[in-house]
Amino acid sequence: MIIRLQFFPQTLIPLHSTLSPVKNPNRSPNCTKQSQLLDGFRNSLSPHPNTPISDSGLRFRQKLLYIENLKVNSSKALHKNPNFRSAPLDTVKSVEKCLCSMGIQRSALGRILDMHPQLLTSDPYNDLYPVFDFLFNEVHIPFPDIQKSIIRCPRLLLCSVDDQLRPTFYFLKKLGFAGPHAITCQNTLLLVSSVEDTLVPKLEYLQNLGFSYKEVVKMVVRSPGLLTFSIEKNFQPKVEYFLDEMKGDLAELKRFPQYFSFSLEGKIKPRHRLLAEHGFSLPLPEMLKVSDGEFNLRLIEMRLQLADERYLE
Repeated sequence: MIIRLQFFPQTLIPLHSTLSPVKNPNRSPNCTKQSQLLDGFRNSLSPHPNTPISDSGLRFRQKLLYIENLKVNSSKALHKNPNFRSAPLDTVKSVEKCLCSMGIQRSALGRILDMHPQLLTSDPYNDLYPVFDFLFNEVHIPFPDIQKSIIRCPRLLLCSVDDQLRPTFYFLKKLGFAGPHAITCQNTLLLVSSVEDTLVPKLEYLQNLGFSYKEVVKMVVRSPGLLTFSIEKNFQPKVEYFLDEMKGDLAELKRFPQYFSFSLEGKIKPRHRLLAEHGFSLPLPEMLKVSDGEFNLRLIEMRLQLADERYLE
């Protein structure tokens, strides 16, 4: 017996028609609910056809979120470092890895990058490692102290070794910062100062007060902070008060150049006036180096001693 295969013509489905899934009448409610959840999850992954997601926009937002997690102000970074907008995230990560390799903690890292957003797009091998190499091999800062130098003065990382750091280092060595007075992590911030515009004018100002060059050198080597003070905001007002109000002698400043490191309004004036009210005076170290409690106790002792002397008279 011959069985003939009969081919039925295919039913054409118009392109504009909508296909609906076949509903299974035996499907359980749980399966239906799971299917709805799965469909919702798929829809959440699929971008809306009218709002396509830009890969570059997503990467940009990831980069901003990354530096915000480092406690870096992203708005400030974009304003102060326009190159950051187009820099890949890997650039930021390479800077972070470089600084962390020198012992800088993540908390300090964020503060440094927030202070100087230019560092976000720096090249570790061309910009950062040469600074570390200079501090270690030429200035002879011990490796564990390099991170202390950077934390105290992040501007070191923005300076050219050849144009700024090395010339200033040679000048300071010649001035007397060598041997027992060599540059340490405590005063590496001097290296970012311009020799012609900052260091030399301060030395000349002190000489113009009446100190010899040798005396000035001895003062700044003993107290390197003198070279970080402003002439207009620090030296001039403190010298004027010392000479005009305290009737001081420049010889005392030679012995105690740390005078310039104390606040004029916060400590020098108040303590001098308290002493002057009772007709007392103290050498600068005794007046300024002690705490407020010790100073007040010393003042009370002087007043009691004066009262005893008057009583005995």
